[in-house]
Order: sequence, then C-alpha cells, then structure tokens
Amino acid sequence: MNLSIDIKPISASKIDTVDFDNLAFGSTFTDHMFVCDYRNGQWETPQIIPYAPMEMSPAASVLHYGQAVFEGMKAFKDDNGSVWLFRPEQNAKRINASAERLAIPQFPEDQFLEGLKALISLDKAWVKSGAGKSLYVRPFVFASEAGVQASAASEYRFMIICAPVASYYGGDVRVKIADHYSRAPQGGTGYAKAAGNYGGQFYPTQLAKNEGFQQVIWTDAATHEFIEEAGTMNLFFRIGDTLITAPTSDSILDGVTRKSVLSLAEHLGIKTEVRTLRVAELIEASTSGALLEIFGSGTAVVIQPIIGFGYKGKTYETPLSENSYALMLKQQLMDIQYNKAADPFNWRCKVCD
Repeated sequence: MNLSIDIKPISASKIDTVDFDNLAFGSTFTDHMFVCDYRNGQWETPQIIPYAPMEMSPAASVLHYGQAVFEGMKAFKDDNGSVWLFRPEQNAKRINASAERLAIPQFPEDQFLEGLKALISLDKAWVKSGAGKSLYVRPFVFASEAGVQASAASEYRFMIICAPVASYYGGDVRVKIADHYSRAPQGGTGYAKAAGNYGGQFYPTQLAKNEGFQQVIWTDAATHEFIEEAGTMNLFFRIGDTLITAPTSDSILDGVTRKSVLSLAEHLGIKTEVRTLRVAELIEASTSGALLEIFGSGTAVVIQPIIGFGYKGKTYETPLSENSYALMLKQQLMDIQYNKAADPFNWRCKVCD
C-alpha cells in the first residue's frame, strides 16, 4: 500500500454556517473525509476529499448482507489550541478485530493513524475547546462490491468522517433491564462494532423509551440472568465501595473508555472487580441499600450516571450520591483528554498545534 495520501482540499469552508452552540449529536460534519478502496486484493492509495454524498450501486453487498463495521473516537482541543486524540491505537486494533469477524480485510494500523491525523489536522478549526466540546470521529468500512450473491465481498471502502459535538445525553438517564430481547449471543458478533449489532437494538430500545427509559441493559442471551452492557455503553455498578463491571467476552464490546475507567480507578485506589453480575444480585443490592450508583462508559458519553432502572415492571432508584465515583472519574478522565492534567498512562496522542 502506498503510504502517501492524495489530499484534495475544499475551495471554501462551510464552518461559518455552523452554530457550534446548538449542535445535534452527529448531524453536522466537517469539510473533509478520508476514503480508501479495497480492490484486486489490496488497499489503494487513500484520499482526503471534500465531504459530500457518494455514489453507490443498489446492489452494493453491504445493503444486502450487512458487512460493515465502525469505530467511535474523539479529538480534543486544549486551552493552548493543540489537538489531541485519546488512545487511537486501541481503535485501530479494534476495528481490525471487528473486520476479521465479518470477513472484511484489515486496514493497516499505520495507515489508520496517519490518515486520522491528516484528516483532523486539515479540519482542526472544527475542533472547539471547552468542557464537553470535541470532534467525534467515525471510522468505518463496508462491502462496496455490487452483487447479491450471499458471500463475503471482494471490494470494500474504508472511510473516516468527523462531526463537531457537545454532550451526548441531556438530562437524567434511566434504563430497562432486558428479560426477553437479546443484543448478542455467545459465538456471535457482540464483541465487534458491527453495524447490525446496533440495528437489532433499535426496536427493543424504542419499546423501552415508550416506558420512559433511555436505554436497555442487555442480559445474556441464553438465560437473561447476567448483566452484560447497555446499548451504547459498558456498565459499572458501585456496590459498597467496589466498582463491578462485566468481563469482556464474545458478546460484550471491549470498550476503550471501559478499560480506561478500570485503569484510572485502580490508579486512584478504588477497588474494582471484573466479574459476572446476576440481575438478582443487582436487585438485592438495590433493595438493601448496598447499590450506591450505576454508570455507563463510552466514547460518546464518556461517563454517564444512571439514576434508575426497571425490571419486570418494577422500578429501582439509584440517585447520584455526593461522593459519586462516576462524576469524579469523569472529571479525571476528561482532564487527561483535554490536556489539563498529567497523563500517567500515556493515553494522549498529539495531532497538531
């Protein structure tokens, strides 16, 4: 693969037309996008071109068989105007693990990182400084070959698009524990960021929203006895003064923010346990008062407190405590991301000044 990138910049930016104080998450996009096609058994020379609609055959394999995976990450601007990424090498590794599970050719990690930095550097004016403001970065790859044969495609397109964002959720978040629908079975694609994993969640999540919940807590597909993860977040439960989160598996996403929260908590002396958690144990802890808080972690939300959950028609409250681990860990994590604090883990990756 040619290590050069063919860059075709726009003639005039649209940035002055954007109201950065009133952004709907993931609906406004920057001036450029990264594109690289896979044909004849190899990745071609990548391009950075103006963001625009693209032409695609109605027979494109992705539209029929769902061969598509993606990543989610953010770029941050510090008070001095420098732009940073957070653990981008983890996203490079994970998109390739996802691709392998869906029989998609892996994209070279060095090209992923080089293209990522080149794109963000070109659109650095879109990265705004200030708490909660960031550039959401969406790498993805899909089967672009035209044909409706039920087999892995031979042509693919790898892309990166970027969207300036503020906070993902507004207001309180309550979740419903699933006892019928499932997100991913053992042996499935749950650990991959496959597009179909999310499409299958929308209907049960819609039902939960009709009942006043914002997301679903998924349980294991076989028995619905064990907590797994939420629709867009890994989950943490503070029982006593111990943080508990489910172990990753082939049905649970290995979240970058999740593993960062675990490392940060241990660094701060917070006891953590990575183990299975039964729904029955969670209910018992809530009833006895031992359950002090629940929060989710993910790229979009960073850390999101969950103030209540529902199960089999009954609701349980988990109000935010004064000494909340969620809020403390979120602040510590964001201070690292925005270059406001020391980074003992070497998680920050500088993009440009």
